[in-house]
Amino acid sequence: MGTLHEANNVSINEDNISAHSPKVISKVNGDKSTKISLIFSLNEEIGALGKALRIFEKHGINLLHIESRLSRLNKDDHEFYVVCDNSMGSVTDAINEFREASKYIHVLSEAHNTMDESTPWFPRKMRDLDQFANRILSYGSELDCDHPGFRDVLYRKRRKEFADIANQYRHGQPIPYVTYSEQEISTWGTVFNELTKLYSTNACKEFNNIFPLLVDNCGYNESNIPQLEDVSRFLQDCSGFRLRPVA
Repeated sequence: MGTLHEANNVSINEDNISAHSPKVISKVNGDKSTKISLIFSLNEEIGALGKALRIFEKHGINLLHIESRLSRLNKDDHEFYVVCDNSMGSVTDAINEFREASKYIHVLSEAHNTMDESTPWFPRKMRDLDQFANRILSYGSELDCDHPGFRDVLYRKRRKEFADIANQYRHGQPIPYVTYSEQEISTWGTVFNELTKLYSTNACKEFNNIFPLLVDNCGYNESNIPQLEDVSRFLQDCSGFRLRPVA
């Protein structure tokens, strides 16, 4: 796969990009649209970049900036960095489609401020977390090709289920309870038993003081995987803090 700077090698230039994709525009002073930045790597195939650009077009998204570079995760691959106008179209739907069509996609940043504002947007209320909690730089439901579970279909499916719970969560809702399989509980039990043998000699005093409280109040034991909602309620009762699921 070539880079955009090597457009002749991949038969892509400004003319055929604009013919088959959203218009690539420049940010100008006074434009009050919001921006969101993405990095993604495409599967190696003819016309891969064109297919990616059509995803943006399909969901009505304008591209403010696009560039290519060697992948920082795999030097044999190329990745694309794009800045999208998030004031129109459905960026979320495009990201979900990219997760199926690309090797990986990461949402790097989101700017809610205009070009002439010096203070970047940040959450001022707890519910503001709903706007970007599922857009942090994380693996979420997608996996890199060198991850041990990359080729494990069942593992990837299960991982996506947990990512979907986090992405659909909104402030004020109880964290959904998860039904774990016998195999998952068995694996948890093995890890639980082996680690608890080491706590007295290897864990810090603070941890050893707190862990029995988790056992008594949150269901930590070898035959039960604790639920985030139970832990969150206990944490809030003790400290005022609460948990929020993220992908």
